[in-house]
Amino acid sequence: MPLLPVDNPFPLTFPLQDYADLAYFALLAEVNLTPKPGLVDRFNTGAHKDMNLDDFYRSADAIAPWFSRFIEQGIATEHLKGEAALSALRPLGLACEHAMFQATGGVNTHKGSVFSLGLLCCALGRLSVRDVAISADAVCQEAAQLCCGLTERELQRKNLQQTAGQRLFTRHGLTGARGEAESGFSTVLTHGLPVYQRLLSQGIDQECALLETLLHLMAVNGDTNVVSRGGMAGLLWLQHQAAEILANGGIKTPLAKARLRLFDAQCIARNLSPGGSADLLILTWFLAHIPDRPPYKHNNNNATGVSLC
Repeated sequence: MPLLPVDNPFPLTFPLQDYADLAYFALLAEVNLTPKPGLVDRFNTGAHKDMNLDDFYRSADAIAPWFSRFIEQGIATEHLKGEAALSALRPLGLACEHAMFQATGGVNTHKGSVFSLGLLCCALGRLSVRDVAISADAVCQEAAQLCCGLTERELQRKNLQQTAGQRLFTRHGLTGARGEAESGFSTVLTHGLPVYQRLLSQGIDQECALLETLLHLMAVNGDTNVVSRGGMAGLLWLQHQAAEILANGGIKTPLAKARLRLFDAQCIARNLSPGGSADLLILTWFLAHIPDRPPYKHNNNNATGVSLC
């Protein structure tokens, strides 16, 4: 497919370019975090035989220039409501995915993050032209409005050749990344972000805070990546293991890293990779580093808001 131009005809101004940079840094924060059960990290490739750490670095570098385009798209289409705005965003997302696949030789490293971070960056762009303050809650609410009705449109529709997401929804009622986005990333706002911010406020270093936050996400997330590899039994096992480590003191105990390495080995043996929870951790880091900002002084006062669905 033809690539859309990467260079912005109207370069983003501070702090909007900062948000695009944060999205890139969020990808790096997640992949460098070690040890992560079943996931690619600096120790090993987890339960994956088709990708490694360098693939993720190449992928992140290929995706990075597109985050500013997502923000710019949000600004340009702020007048459009949910489904129309999302439809206008989709070609940009597909072009970003294409850049990722080109960089990795066809390996799907960050498809989920292209979707979720692309939505949040678009939401940031939309909010920037309104007389509203920017916060994690506001950005997630705007993303939810963009995705209003997405689960019903894409997962509940009847067709002869169901996608993997449709099959998991039909069999298990799991809505995956679409449902998470339509909920305004409720798992991140309810579990990931509060845990991460609390740990940082207690003086826990970022690596340990992220590892414990990942365990919290794994313990509650209906991760479709895990179910596609190990069924519901695999998901329940993984959730139980994560919850058990947390119940025994989490990452703050002397044996925490050893327990995580054992958990990693068990996930590899079971071929389980909590990629959905890893995506939520990326969003947690991203939203945690978005500073609450007052309304922009250069707002378009004629912009209209989007009604909740």
